[in-house]
Amino acid sequence: MSDTTPEPELDTTKSAPDDRATAGPLDESEANPVRPYVDLGGVRVLPRQGLHLRLEVEEGTKRVVAVGLDYAGSTLQVQPFAAPRTTGLWNEIRSQIVEQIHKQGGRTTVRTGTFGPEVLAEIPVTADGKQATRIARFVGVDGPRWFLRGVIAGEAAVNPEAAEQVEDLFRSIVVVRGNAPMPPRDLIPLRMPPSTTPADQSPPTQA
Repeated sequence: MSDTTPEPELDTTKSAPDDRATAGPLDESEANPVRPYVDLGGVRVLPRQGLHLRLEVEEGTKRVVAVGLDYAGSTLQVQPFAAPRTTGLWNEIRSQIVEQIHKQGGRTTVRTGTFGPEVLAEIPVTADGKQATRIARFVGVDGPRWFLRGVIAGEAAVNPEAAEQVEDLFRSIVVVRGNAPMPPRDLIPLRMPPSTTPADQSPPTQA
């Protein structure tokens, strides 16, 4: 008789709000084509008052790897990934996030939020030479052939009113998967927005 314990089966079911296709985050095919989105390649962002946008660039490759959105005293980092058509990634990735934070000496709570299961994390950080704790919420939504991950920090991680505003911002994201074949978990390419902006559109600040 074997003493080996079988590996637990991965949960590959999709995780998303029941109203995702109408309330967001939306697929490109579901979005209103006349809304004045800022085109960042793999995602489109709807401008709103008080929203500032940052593109996070990988040092060595100069590749844009994430979009940072500063809003309502909070930060929302979003990353779109390719995913299988019929299965999801969030249940597996969520477990890996929990494991990684525990290795860093942090603490996590998995709870049900607006988008389904999410991870509330207390992450140890060093600020000005002193040890501190950063609170962050990791959220994820499985869409058609894509997965959108969000990391919420600042007021929206602890304040319900700010959380509601940032959750609405996450809902407004449009994911542009494209038709090119991509392995699951590959980052859908992000890019700088076009320099030409309609006069009636007020884009968020780029940094």
